Amino acid sequence: MIRLLPDATANRIAAGEVVERPAAVVKELVENALDAGARHIRVELEEGGIGRVLVEDDGHGMSPEDLDLCVERHATSKLPEEATLFAIGTLGFRGEALPSIGAVARLSITTAPRDGAAHRITVEGGRKGLVQPASGAPGTRVEVTDLFFATPARRKFLRSARSEGEAAMDALRRLALAWPQVGFEASLDGRRVLNLSPASREARIEALLGAEFAAAARPVEGPGITGLAGGPAFTRATSAEQHFVVNGRPVKDPMLRMALRAAYRDVSAPGRHPVAALFLEVPPAEVDVNVHPMKTELRFRDSAGVRGAVISALRRALGQGVVGGSLGYAGPSGLRFSTPPPPLTGFAEARLPLAFAPPAPVEAAPPEPVPQDHPLGRAVAQVMDTYILAEAPDGALILVDQHAAHERLTHERLNAELLEGGVRSQPLLIPAVVELPGAARLVEAAPDLARLGLEVEGFGQGAVLVRALPALLGTADPAPMLRDLAEELAEGGEGQALALRLDAAVARLACHGSVRAGRRLTPAEMDALLRAMERTPRAATCSHGRPTYLRLGAGEMARLFGRA
Repeated sequence: MIRLLPDATANRIAAGEVVERPAAVVKELVENALDAGARHIRVELEEGGIGRVLVEDDGHGMSPEDLDLCVERHATSKLPEEATLFAIGTLGFRGEALPSIGAVARLSITTAPRDGAAHRITVEGGRKGLVQPASGAPGTRVEVTDLFFATPARRKFLRSARSEGEAAMDALRRLALAWPQVGFEASLDGRRVLNLSPASREARIEALLGAEFAAAARPVEGPGITGLAGGPAFTRATSAEQHFVVNGRPVKDPMLRMALRAAYRDVSAPGRHPVAALFLEVPPAEVDVNVHPMKTELRFRDSAGVRGAVISALRRALGQGVVGGSLGYAGPSGLRFSTPPPPLTGFAEARLPLAFAPPAPVEAAPPEPVPQDHPLGRAVAQVMDTYILAEAPDGALILVDQHAAHERLTHERLNAELLEGGVRSQPLLIPAVVELPGAARLVEAAPDLARLGLEVEGFGQGAVLVRALPALLGTADPAPMLRDLAEELAEGGEGQALALRLDAAVARLACHGSVRAGRRLTPAEMDALLRAMERTPRAATCSHGRPTYLRLGAGEMARLFGRA
């Protein structure tokens, strides 16, 4: 038997499409404030937004008649005519956010136009009150309390207050990044966590993504595309710091993420994620923002063209700094060089004389044969301060990525110490203070991190005090390592098994404690690395699954030179 649902039940079901957690409430209310022309927005959260969300703005405000209508379903000021639906120029347009919130929570709206008196309306579990006179400054103040009290089953599926609060702040930061001309202020359980004055786009990016990113970022420019992108070496453990803004709307669009990944594929290490803040301006009629209820995914009319434009703009940015601006020329087997490759160092004279006469004979002692019990051979030279060139016992050439190889060695040593009861730690002479957004996660995970030789404790708002580091890492700067660990913990979530969290953390520690590309090694250090690889399990790949060495035998070389 088919029957029509009561309005209250239908509204609560529909609300689930728009209001799935406190972050959605914050996003919808702040978008309304931005559409209302706000120049300053203040947000307060209690219990991660589950207990209370307050959004206050200095925008246009509403008349009593509009206030009465704004909590009705499908009532909006953002679609003056039906044709506008196919060229959306505002952040919100559905006319469902406020009634959806009022259907599952206690909602109070106080508003005043700039030339009129203030009025107030309340909605509780879908029951709408009357518009009444109130006191208030020009603008709108929206307060949401007891989220999902009217739908207790949905409330049970919320995560902890800390997790919900972090998700809400992430949504707010993304909007703040998209609207640098607007000031944002936010507090979480009485603690101020955001205070941004109106600024330029570059200054807002630096404030939210950090001075380190701003200093290392490269400008991205293309048709309808601007922004900043980190260099190939500036990566993170997760994709959390990839920001896309389309026509002022922060989005997490899969196609744009794929374009970013494609642009970095040949220059960035697998398992690492680039950092970028990209702003796209597309004619509203060329993009459909009505694909997803939360409007975080888009559909472009010319998706291939947009994808190609993003990749091209990023690759131009990543190609900056090449000597002479050259795009390179193809060498043997299609290998590309930015300039003609110089002769390798570490050999006897490798260049032929200008004349075609044979060079004068040089008396030199023959090299000792490579021991058969050294399958990776003897180090011959270091190439680009990154790769070790070695000769194997059978004459094959071995090319070793020094960072990837040492990362695997460090990973296995850390694992061995962990299995023996815990990683040995080295106390710092002067404890280091590290400020980072995920400080609270690290403090909560402090007992687990102590097993890894990393001793941290809370140090005020948004910072940790580092007292000891794993002894294997030496005197490494703890800031990048802690940032990656915090992102790794956030990516895994609260329910992830301890063993998996520790294994992921060990991999991050190994990466930060390894010999970096660009470090000059002595012949003894190169040989020592080769010998250690031969003794270490799983030494053929690094912690991220990349190969640590390549082998080029006589047959492969013959084919490369066309001798086969």
